[in-house]
Amino acid sequence: MDLSKAVWRKSSRSQGGGTECVEVAAGGTLHAVRDSKDPQGDILIMDASAWRDLLDRVRAGTYDLHP
Repeated sequence: MDLSKAVWRKSSRSQGGGTECVEVAAGGTLHAVRDSKDPQGDILIMDASAWRDLLDRVRAGTYDLHP
């Protein structure tokens, strides 16, 4: 996936004035996710099925860090 022209958007659930953000870019059937604090760092790339599964788990609270 060529991310050189990717349009990244921040999560609507970002906190801290944009300093604790997850950014997402979609490219065809793939989705990329990165930490906005480290845009040159690691990027997760997943297909549409994995993306839907991740969103379902996030919405269900599977990854909530605060009780």
